[in-house]
Amino acid sequence: MGTGPNVHVRSADLAGVDAIVVGRLVRAYLLQTEQEKAHEIAAQFTDADLPRRYVAEVEDPARAYENARVLLAELDGATVGVVVVQQVRDGVEIKRLWVDPRARGQRVGSALLDAACYSANSLPMRLTVWDWRDDAIGLYRSRGFVAVPTWDRRPRLVCMEKPEISTNTL
Repeated sequence: MGTGPNVHVRSADLAGVDAIVVGRLVRAYLLQTEQEKAHEIAAQFTDADLPRRYVAEVEDPARAYENARVLLAELDGATVGVVVVQQVRDGVEIKRLWVDPRARGQRVGSALLDAACYSANSLPMRLTVWDWRDDAIGLYRSRGFVAVPTWDRRPRLVCMEKPEISTNTL
């Protein structure tokens, strides 16, 4: 699925070569998130190791995401972004939206989010985002996501939802 002259979003082949790329991108996302939490929430963090709960996503994304759809973004032929679209009880949850910092500002995040929304097949969507990620929150709002009462007890985590899209209005 093309999204512009330079950005292309496609499904990841986690049984093949994409597993390594997904692991690398998810690791970068998780390390950045842990560094931000250490700064914003005064948590302990060293970038030598990820918290144990995240290791499987990096080392074996095929298994970690076996019930999800993983999308990769390529910019001028280089893989620079990832998003995980996970089926949940009453819709779809978007997780791990990440764009390599060198590719930011080139609509890669927008392309990934749009592809994730398209792949949701009109189901209600949800996601969580840290309250200090203003750019991400702005992107989500621009696509119709709104803040809702939290379903996650972690402080400073914003829960957002996008209601079901009626196919009658498309």
